[in-house]
Formats: sequence, structure tokens, C-alpha cells
Amino acid sequence: MPRFPGLKFFFDVTLDHAELMAKMRPVRVAQKLPVVLSREEVARLIVATGNLKHQTALSVAYGTGLRVSEVVALKVGDIDSERMTVRVEQGKGGKDRYAMLSPVLLARLRTWWRVARRQGKMLDGGWLFPGLNPIDPLSTRQLNRAVHAAAQAAQIDKRVSMHTLRHSFATHLLEKKVDIRVIQVLLGHKKLETTALYTQVATEVLRIIAADRRHLGVQIGVTLVLRTWGSALTHHPHVHGIVPGGGLSPDGERWVACKPGFFLPVRVVSRLFRRRFLEELEKAHRAGQLQFFGEYAPLADAMAFAEWITPLGKCEWVVYAKRPFAGPAAVLAYLSRYTHRVAISNRRLVALDERGVTFRWKDYRAKGRTRHNTMTLSADEFMRRFLLHVLPSGLHRIRYYGLFANAARKENLARVRELLLPEAPRVDAMLTAAEASGEPVPPSFVCPCCGAAMIIIDTLVRAQPIRAPPQQRAAA
Repeated sequence: MPRFPGLKFFFDVTLDHAELMAKMRPVRVAQKLPVVLSREEVARLIVATGNLKHQTALSVAYGTGLRVSEVVALKVGDIDSERMTVRVEQGKGGKDRYAMLSPVLLARLRTWWRVARRQGKMLDGGWLFPGLNPIDPLSTRQLNRAVHAAAQAAQIDKRVSMHTLRHSFATHLLEKKVDIRVIQVLLGHKKLETTALYTQVATEVLRIIAADRRHLGVQIGVTLVLRTWGSALTHHPHVHGIVPGGGLSPDGERWVACKPGFFLPVRVVSRLFRRRFLEELEKAHRAGQLQFFGEYAPLADAMAFAEWITPLGKCEWVVYAKRPFAGPAAVLAYLSRYTHRVAISNRRLVALDERGVTFRWKDYRAKGRTRHNTMTLSADEFMRRFLLHVLPSGLHRIRYYGLFANAARKENLARVRELLLPEAPRVDAMLTAAEASGEPVPPSFVCPCCGAAMIIIDTLVRAQPIRAPPQQRAAA
């Protein structure tokens, strides 16, 4: 039953017709990317605005990323020139927040304030953008009309609205490599996924190569699980990925399987991954997003960094794809242990006493008995390491791409099952034919000692481990 709280109250309580609500069904609306203006188009749009008030209001919408309802609700006292912030009171969702204020925008606001005060259009402590009556604020409808007229005057063919300036604000910050979480706060988004709509982050290496007709020529699906910790709770961000051995043909009519024991040419994957990784690394350095310490401090210099990174583009990068040793079920079981767990499980905790927290860890560089050890950390250091791996609100640990992307996952999986499942009845038919012909059916399980068929008495299903605090050590 879909959830429509407002409609449910209206039909169930107000109209007393619950049977009408039972017939309600959600309608899937196609998700579209926002319209974004270039910096040059934004400048043309603002210049083409008819008067100084509307021009300043558009500048505020673009310079702060505010919604049109938030722009018209601003008051003179919301502008803080000392802290260079704009206070937004009771924005969407009834929440207050602060937006950034640039020096250029502050100069525009001061110019508008002086003109409006001289003309008697602005009251003390009143609206920043008053309407025809200074007691009332400018309406959102008036501002949207001004934007449409300015877009027509500036000869911008795109469908422009006040919200387009907000989209452009976020996109231009992303192009400058501003952290997406910072943009999330500036825009007042509750979820990070809403902010992530402005960026196109994808597992492009696998998808590009798989779509190449010289290799598979199909659309594949990818599931990635983020893991940020090592065995000693150190910061070790990486992803575990699951990729099916094939994909849908471009027309969606065939399932194209990869060759047995071979998915994609690892040399091609290695080359493309190396190029894309180094490109993003260089962009991050140019944007000042990389920090260097100790012996690597000289790499902050552009020339030193270029000299250091050049050999990395010439050496071989190890990329290897292989079938799981214990089969697909073992891989899924392994990854499932990390989807709803952070950094450490209770069974690895040994003790909590005056010395700190003691837990088991594995040194993957060691061999033999020295590989498994115990480590004791002070309580504050243990908490520091643990909190390194708590994801911020809105950031998902599991991501789906290609065929598994949320937008069309249900339809794609249904189509894949439709193409693959017809193979199953053939196996049943072969078994039935073998039984009818009287031919002996080979046993599923054979004793490794005598070779006789084994009889299955019962199947023991692995129980879910009990998650509880570790037992305290007995007092000495």
C-alpha cells in the first residue's frame, strides 16, 4: 500500500471514504537532470534584467543558491557583512541556515540598499526586496516573470526559471571542485543524494569497456560496497565490487554472456583506469584539494608534483579480474557481513579495562602464527579510529550502477530473468527424461572413502550470530 499521509487523512477522515484511498497507486515520474546555465549565460541574464531590484534579487539567487521563496523572504537584518553570511529563516522544511556572501554580492546589495532608501522603497529593518507596498515583500510570481523576460531579452534558448540559478550555483561550485557535502549544507538539502544529482559520478571504466562492441558490446550492472577500514581500524577506504558475467544487448533483446573464464581484457581496463585516475589526481592538485606532509611536502609545488606523477603514467598498473574461488554465493555472503556493520564486530573485542580496549586484528603482511594478534588502544584512540568509519548522513555504503541503477533496476532485472530463466526448464526436462528411460541418475554426494552414495538426513542452516557485548574477564 503506497503511503500518502495527506490524501489518506482527506479520504479516510474528512470524506469518510476509505475505499477510494485503497485504489490510489503511485505514478512513476521520469527523473530529469536540471537545466544549468553557463557563467556567461548567467551574466547575460542578470544584465538583461529590467530594473535594479530584480537584478539584485537574481544576483542573490545565483550568488547564494537560495530558493525563490527564500530570496523574497529576506530582510535587511539577515545580511551580515562582518561574517559575510546571509541568514535564511524558516526555509524549506521550516529550518534556519546560513548561506555564504561574496564581496561582489555584498557590493551589489549595498548599491541597491542606498538606491531603495533614497527612493523611500525600503523600511528600517524591513524586507530586502519590498513589493509595491513596502510593507509587503516582493512576490515569487513577480520575480519569476522578471526572469522569463530577462531570458528572452538575453536570447537564452534554455527553459529558465529562478530555480535554474540555484542549479547553476551548485554546478559551478562542483566544477571548481568544492566538496559536495559543503554544497549540500549551502543548498539546505536534507539528503546527499539530492545534491549528488548535480554530478555524474559513475563506474565509467567498466561500463565504457563493456559497452565497446570490440569486447562485449553490452550494458552491464555493477554493485559497489564501500569499506573504509583495515583490520586495525586504520583509515583504508576502498570498494568491493560485484559484476555479473555478461549484460543486456543494446536493443535489450538478448543476454550476452562473457567468455568462460574471461570478462574484459585486463590490459585495456588497466590503461583506462590508469589514465582516469591520474587525470582526477591532477585536477585535485590544481584545485588545491591535496595536502602533503613530512617527506611529501615538496609535492605541493606544481612542478614537483608533475615530475613525480609523470612516471606513474608510464609504468604498468595491476588490474586483474577473476571468478570467485568458492562461487558467487560465497562472495555475496562475504560482502553481506559489511553492509550493516562498521569497522569491527563484537567477536573481535577481547577486553575493556583500565588499559583500554583490546581486540583481535590480522596483519596481512605477516605469515604463519604471527599473522593473528591482539592490540590494545586507549579508549579515546579506539573511539577516534572507530568514528573514522561512521559515514555522514545521506552517504550510502552500497551503490548500484548500470543495469542495477535505481531508476530502472526493477525493469532491467525483470528483463534479465525473462531472458535467462527459460534455460531452467530444459534441465528439469532432461532429468525427467533420464528417469523415464530407466537410466541411473548419478548421486549428488559421494563418500570420498568408499565411493558409495551418501544419504542426506538433515540440512543444518547457519544461524545468525548473536551480537552482544563481550564478556568481562574474570577478576584475577
